[in-house]
Amino acid sequence: MEENDKNEKRFSWKKRKGKEKVEEEEQGSCDPLVVFGSDVMLIILSFLDARSVALSLLVSRDWYGVASSDRLWSTLCEKLWVQKAHIPRISQARGLSKLEAYSLSVMDGKRTRIMKEDLWDHAWEFHYNMVAPEYFRDLDPYWKGTGKLMRRYFHPDGSQTADANDMIWGGHEACYCVVTSFLDCGQIRDHYVRINRWPQLCVRRKEDWSWEMSNHLYSYTSIQDAYKKGGTGPLFPGFRFTA
Repeated sequence: MEENDKNEKRFSWKKRKGKEKVEEEEQGSCDPLVVFGSDVMLIILSFLDARSVALSLLVSRDWYGVASSDRLWSTLCEKLWVQKAHIPRISQARGLSKLEAYSLSVMDGKRTRIMKEDLWDHAWEFHYNMVAPEYFRDLDPYWKGTGKLMRRYFHPDGSQTADANDMIWGGHEACYCVVTSFLDCGQIRDHYVRINRWPQLCVRRKEDWSWEMSNHLYSYTSIQDAYKKGGTGPLFPGFRFTA
């Protein structure tokens, strides 16, 4: 009797294992990567957007090997960077895969905390706002509609300068600082840029990854410089997205 029970259990176990093996083989035969091969799958994945390709990374180890290819992500990086004002320096670091470069670019594009490197890496267009005194607006090309907008330049030593022919600048000394305070939970409580003793500048990140700083008197906008080799901005931004 005991011998019969053992035989039945052994037969049942073999039957179950055989069924599982058949199911695995059937699954494998339906896997597009198995059916078409990696070269064809690379072509198919090249028609997908970045989010869809990223989801493909999660299918299996074999899928990850194909979907993380630099051939795919080089093109996706180019699509991501086109028409962006600035390319993050962190995405251009040596030794990064194109997948890592893409991910870091997206993360940096969501960064709302401006760093000193962001200030001095870019030239800035400057103009007065409507509430500024009429005397300054009359000298401002932004309001006159003639000539190029005024430009301002931030420097690593904490100073700020303007073009030599700037009618408003007047050659006075200017220094700046970036002020950031945090809540106990680590979220940003307050974040602004201050120049001399002028009212603080609120910081905003735009969709094209450029920066805008403004108060009620005047505004700054970073000038597009995506052509800069090696990118711009901090190499180690310490990502925080909530301003």
